[in-house]
Order: sequence, then C-alpha cells, then structure tokens
Amino acid sequence: MKILGIGNAIVDVICKVDDGFIEKNNLTKSTMKLFFDENEFKNLLTDLKVEKTVSGGSVANSIVGISQLGDKVGFIGKISDDEFGSNYEEGLKKENVEYFYSKKKEELPTGTCLILVTPDSERTMCTFLGTAGKINENDISSDVIRKSEIVFLEGYLWDEGEPKKAFDKAINSANKVAMSLSDLFCVDRHKPHFLNLVKNKLDITFANEQEIISLIEAKNFDEVIKFSKQLKKLIVITRGEKGAVSINGNEIIESDTRKNLKIVDLTGAGDLFAAGFLHGYVNKLSTKECLEKGTEMSSKVIQQIGARL
Repeated sequence: MKILGIGNAIVDVICKVDDGFIEKNNLTKSTMKLFFDENEFKNLLTDLKVEKTVSGGSVANSIVGISQLGDKVGFIGKISDDEFGSNYEEGLKKENVEYFYSKKKEELPTGTCLILVTPDSERTMCTFLGTAGKINENDISSDVIRKSEIVFLEGYLWDEGEPKKAFDKAINSANKVAMSLSDLFCVDRHKPHFLNLVKNKLDITFANEQEIISLIEAKNFDEVIKFSKQLKKLIVITRGEKGAVSINGNEIIESDTRKNLKIVDLTGAGDLFAAGFLHGYVNKLSTKECLEKGTEMSSKVIQQIGARL
C-alpha cells in the first residue's frame, strides 16, 4: 500500500450561515472549536439547514484525494456502530479506500464536524469528536502500518493519553511518517509536543504559514526558512495567495497559486493540497511537480462546496 492515513473519523455536516451566526455563538471565524458537551453541540444544529453530509476528517479527506489520483490507500479511524458510523464506512469504501477498522457499539457516538460556510467562503468548524477522539493503540495495526510506504497523521488526532499512545505506536511502526499540523489552535495547544515531533519524529511536515510561525514562535517567514533548513527534513508550507514552498535542507522550491479561481468554500484546501503533494511524492515526481499537483488539487476543491472532489 502506498499511503495509510490515521486520523479522526468524522462526518462533516456542511451548512451556510451569515456572519451574525458566528458572532452570536461566540465562534472565531476560520478556526475550529472543539465541543465536549454533546447537547451544546446539538443545540447549534437546531436552526441550521444542512447543505450536505460527507465522510470527513482532515487526513481522511487527503486519503480520498490520493485514492482518486489512482494510488492504493488505506485509513484507520475510530467510529461507533451507529447510523453516522455506517455512513462513514460506506463513504470510504465508495472511494476505494481500504478501511482498517471494525466498528462496535461505543459509549460515544461517531464524531461530527459542523462546517459553517460564511458568504466570504471562509469556513468555521465546530467539532464534537465523539468516539473518534478515543482512539487507542489497540485500534491500530502495526502490521498494516509496516506494509505502507508512508503513514500520514493529523495534528487534530494528537491528544494526551490514549490518542498519544496510538500516535507513538504508528510512528514507531512506520517506514516513513508525514503529518499535518492541522490548525492554529491545535499548534498552540500542543506546541512543545508538536515541535518535538517536527524536529525528531516526522519525515514530512505539512503546515500553513500561520501554523509554522506559531510553532517556532518566529517573527517573520525568513525565520521559518532558517529553522526548516537546519532540520534537514521535508517541510511543506502553504501560504495562501503567495502559493506554497517546500524546504529540505538547502533546497527551497516554490510554487505559485492558480489565478482567477471562483472560490466557493475553502474547506479541505489544505487536505487536498497534501493529497496532491503526497501522490507526487510516492510516485517519484520532482518536488516542484509535487507542489504543483498539490496546488492543482486544492484549486479544484475550493471551487465547490465541501472537502471532497
């Protein structure tokens, strides 16, 4: 198998809202808020019109993108034996993703992410992890990991306790490890742990400019370049309108964004960028071609609603 993703198995529920809804519910636009109270989360949903539901989760979105590009891929993520869990499993199977998890009835329901899309196409996410956040080392097969060229992890999944043990098991069994830093709040919450991973454990790190600047507490992007060069590992950074850059030792390669796009929804832009890049990487394309494939995939997904092509 080319790539195995391990991440939060979450059903995306996509709704269009106005800016007033974001303010009224004390949400911060363009970020992800975790909900720990199931009832509080359900209350948010009561007045909303659902545009569509999709089997989501950051790494799962990337894995589906890689599958659509023709690579053999798999995914591990924890779901419950409930309606959303069954929908989730079916959604992956339809996309030719091998799902290495046997669901059973859990105390918590399958995870859900409410994606609120405002008129400016920004997306604000409210996530109730449910059972997805309870993943543990027994849910992860070392054998499956060893048979994959690359294991792709998400920062969203990392948490103290059982998820951390699952993470460690995956990293220790892997041939190569890639990870996405996922979200600015995630980085700020787990900064010393993420910094240790980037410096010592990961072969490839995906981040956007804000995440990497926060991680190393840089004053500007030049400091990010300097830090990344010293690591001598592959760091891939998306920079919004400034395009993307990959840094590997002294090799710095840049790629421009696509112009004149009709942007509808930025959900999944980073996920699909990682999909394009990793597809190029496992198929031995040049770094420039990997960046361009990532840009092509993210350009496609932002011109539609949702994080799947």
